[in-house]
Amino acid sequence: MTTVNVIDRDGMEHQLQVRTGAALMTVLRDQDMGVAALCGGICSCATCHIYVDDAWYGKLKPPQSDETEILNDTPDRLPNSRLSCQIRLEVAHDGLKVTIAPDG
Repeated sequence: MTTVNVIDRDGMEHQLQVRTGAALMTVLRDQDMGVAALCGGICSCATCHIYVDDAWYGKLKPPQSDETEILNDTPDRLPNSRLSCQIRLEVAHDGLKVTIAPDG
């Protein structure tokens, strides 16, 4: 199991215990964290947009070109933006902290 710390759109922090190997998007959608995940995780929308805490951003695999292209078209993009569908949770991610991006 891996612990993920999530700050929702209301600023409330939630600590989620999740199965290692799960896509972060699935966890956030299933836990009703405000992630719509309309494309189902195939990296074709930005409805799973999150901000990764700066201390964690460099510990994740870098975004692929398709994720970067989608994020480039996202109005609320920040330097630490990611699509949660592209993050598979590993043991090394225990304690990961993310914030749900505005629903744009």
